Amino acid sequence: MLLPDWTVLNAAIDWLGHGLWRLDWWQVVLYTLATTHVTIAAVTIFLHRAQAHRALWLHAIPAHFFRFWLWLGTGMVTKEWVAIHRKHHARCESPDDPHSPQTRGLRTVVWRGAELYRTESGNQETIRQFGHGTPDDWLERNVYTRYDWQGVGLMLILNLALFGALGATVWAVQMLWIPFWAAGVVNGVGHYWGYRNFEVRDASTNILPWGILIGGEELHNNHHTYPTSAKFSVRRAEFDLGWVYIRMLRKVGWATVRKVPPKLQLGELRPVADEKTLEALIANRYEVMAGYARGIRRVCKEEIAALQARQADASVLKAARRWLHRDAEKVPAGALPQLAQVRAAYPALDKLVTMREELRQLWSDTAQSRAQLTADLQAWCRRAEESGVAVLRDFSIRLRAAHV
Repeated sequence: MLLPDWTVLNAAIDWLGHGLWRLDWWQVVLYTLATTHVTIAAVTIFLHRAQAHRALWLHAIPAHFFRFWLWLGTGMVTKEWVAIHRKHHARCESPDDPHSPQTRGLRTVVWRGAELYRTESGNQETIRQFGHGTPDDWLERNVYTRYDWQGVGLMLILNLALFGALGATVWAVQMLWIPFWAAGVVNGVGHYWGYRNFEVRDASTNILPWGILIGGEELHNNHHTYPTSAKFSVRRAEFDLGWVYIRMLRKVGWATVRKVPPKLQLGELRPVADEKTLEALIANRYEVMAGYARGIRRVCKEEIAALQARQADASVLKAARRWLHRDAEKVPAGALPQLAQVRAAYPALDKLVTMREELRQLWSDTAQSRAQLTADLQAWCRRAEESGVAVLRDFSIRLRAAHV
């Protein structure tokens, strides 16, 4: 009977315990976080902003690196991911949306987001209709798409070689990172909980104002408002790490930005609103209405402060203020009695809510001619400035200074 070669056995045991790199535990953690962050950057910059929305052009060097890294770290096929995401925007919050928590439930999207992705990737009509314009070269056809799971298998082998048995844990974290944070948190929480800068038709929210952990994808309401923008942050207090990386790529000539969020331009104050004012309003309607919402919140804050100074009950106004600036169809039925009570008790807020809806109708009513819409805008501004509500008057005057 042959005895084992103890030198080889000891070497194998040592490799299983330490791997080739022989790193301390905290160094392994840093490696894991670094590699998962590269994956996040590849998803948000290449798959999301460059491929799905064509918000920027990428040079071949970063584009091929991102494709290779996504093959190693996720096994996702570019055409499938892009098609599913484009369908999400086209069918948002409807039963045809591949991953809306409004129709499928938050728990389902957060914990089974990857499963929803795999199911939709098998829908060839989705791939055919929404997957156009994605890479279709030899590498894509013969490696990344044909052998989609071999990439993650290679990543497992590399991790095992570098870290021994611990490499399996590193690999598991790498494989779960995108399904949880992107497919689960962004697609789930990002349509269920958070704050909204803009009143878009879907339920998208900004999870946090600082887009660091998920590369800027936390600013999901901003993205749904301006889906073809390469930059997701719009407010001074917001931070989009993905945009920082894009600016770095642009500085070395590896990226060309095609579009960023529009910015309302203010110039000479016109005596009355005209067609140029109408153009500026429609082109910047989300930003304009966000400014209007800030005015409503300011009036609410003043009314609450006045109630508290008199030691009066402000609970109803506090409960209703989150809905006063929302589109009527987005207000839950349970909040309607509170809104009605507040509007009856505070004429200034009632006037602001009423005229907000009238302003929104200016770009919602597509049957009206340009001349009629301009006349309607002039009448709206006149009534706003004669309303006796300072916030409304100031808003109208600012609007008359807007131009494209």
